[in-house]
Amino acid sequence: MIAENSSQEHLALFRLQVTAEPDPNVLSRVLERFQNLNILPRSVMAELGVREVLHIRIDVLGLDADRMTIIAAKLNEGTNILAANWHCV
Repeated sequence: MIAENSSQEHLALFRLQVTAEPDPNVLSRVLERFQNLNILPRSVMAELGVREVLHIRIDVLGLDADRMTIIAAKLNEGTNILAANWHCV
């Protein structure tokens, strides 16, 4: 049963949501986290919202929850990042 649960989690679709200051380098720094892991996100959406806040949404398969937690924590340490959170879709 443990192997089944772990493989199901590995196939889970995770959504990372990032809000940031409108810095042109933010999007590349966020995507770099996945590039370093050789992971191609399923989808990426970035939009400059009201009050000059950049909203980034990344859907990704092939990672586990622990790795997503680490990615979000590292992003939250970065400059120009207001918040980075993930959840299972």
